Amino acid sequence: MAKANPLQFIQQTRAETTKISWPTRREVMLTTAMVVALAAVAALFFTLVDLVIRVGLTELLALFG
Repeated sequence: MAKANPLQFIQQTRAETTKISWPTRREVMLTTAMVVALAAVAALFFTLVDLVIRVGLTELLALFG
């Protein structure tokens, strides 16, 4: 395995970082809003599912109790 020259490594790293396509502020804000909205939808969904299961089990157990 060849040893890397530290100066060459730094030059190659800088060359690679210039190839990065950074998102715009608008893209970051939009994707952040989408993540927050979908997290809220998922939380609402699981809350409703939990409520339905809890009510269903409560009624089912009331039949036997």
